Amino acid sequence: MREFLKILEDEFKVKRIEKEVSTRYEVSRIIKEHPRDVLIFENVTESDMRIVSGICNTREKIARAISATVPEITGKIMQATDKPTPIKRVETVGENFQVSGEANLGKLPVPTYYRKDGGAYITAGVVVAKDPETGVRNASIHRMLVKDKDRLGIRIVPRNLYTYYKKAEKLDKPLEVAIAIGMHPATLLASCTSIPITADELEVANTFHNGSMKLVKCETVDLEVPDCEILLEGQILPHEREAEGPFVDLTDTYDVVRQEPVIQLERMYYKENPLFHAIMPAGYEHKLLQGLPQEPRIYRAVQNTIPTVKNVVLTEGGCCWLHAAVSIEKQTEGDGKNVIMAALAAHPSLKHCIVVDDDIDIFNNEDLEYAIATRVKGDDDIIIVPKARGSSLDPCAQPDGTTTKVGVDATRSLKEPEKFERVSKMEDLE
Repeated sequence: MREFLKILEDEFKVKRIEKEVSTRYEVSRIIKEHPRDVLIFENVTESDMRIVSGICNTREKIARAISATVPEITGKIMQATDKPTPIKRVETVGENFQVSGEANLGKLPVPTYYRKDGGAYITAGVVVAKDPETGVRNASIHRMLVKDKDRLGIRIVPRNLYTYYKKAEKLDKPLEVAIAIGMHPATLLASCTSIPITADELEVANTFHNGSMKLVKCETVDLEVPDCEILLEGQILPHEREAEGPFVDLTDTYDVVRQEPVIQLERMYYKENPLFHAIMPAGYEHKLLQGLPQEPRIYRAVQNTIPTVKNVVLTEGGCCWLHAAVSIEKQTEGDGKNVIMAALAAHPSLKHCIVVDDDIDIFNNEDLEYAIATRVKGDDDIIIVPKARGSSLDPCAQPDGTTTKVGVDATRSLKEPEKFERVSKMEDLE
């Protein structure tokens, strides 16, 4: 991460906060005041460690991290997930960390972000684990509530890590885990990708890194982790649940309190003068890291319907989760509606989808609004799907999880194309 920070300092805005700040609400307040900046908090009241935030809070920064342009991000993610690269370079803990000892979360500057939060939360921790049966490795980001100096509550949704945990629990065994904090944005992005349970997110990260990635072999658990600033080793305990939450989720609303598994930590390692990465709940880092890896799923589904799809974006205004814009080269009437149905099926949490022609910049909200204003006839071009299964994060969703989904076909009619030509984009006025 430190090498990428140098790039950020050269090419993007990095602010160093020199004054003393508290992890209780003050760090989060400052992050909210600078939502698109990279911030480094040099003087934290509760810890000798520094805090960094904002390294992934724009598409431009993420594109730079994976050597792409913003419109190329989706294609780059698809390339990496299609062709993961095995990692050959593995080093020891001693080669990478200057400080080690018993786990003590009190040494970490873990912020409490909002006043109703269940407590201080680790929000940028990548949990690495292995399938107890197959040995396949998984890396994924999970929010973790600090409960004691060596105990964390962890929110696990029913995906890969949850499957591993349930397998271990059936065997009455704990699941070994390692938690890596403070990593290169490309590695963070890879840990959020949706790939088969038989694949390895760290090999996806290695493709982003052009095969140059190294792993660190843990000492007390049989796991390897990416290069990071802070490493925690421990176990998810079987048959043990404790209250987790409230926590502010993607939609900037509180998630409910649940009974979730508990991690018992054993060891902690960190680099000299480490940087603790803090992702602001419902901030742009949170939205982009969770949403960008879902864009390829929508793209592939749409491509099976319309081969001339150009790009897909889950918009920041839609929390990078509930709203999608899809750009296509329209070939026949009705293409837009088929795309809507494909997109809604590909990402079940999707609530509203707009389809536009390829002369509309889907990364530009003004362009999207222009398409709606000039190319939509409500009774013909808006599809409403009531009582569809939606996102658990949607405050409008019913208790049974259903919501109403809407698709907007904002593509121009092929019958009179000249009526929709954008003169400012076609005429050379010089």
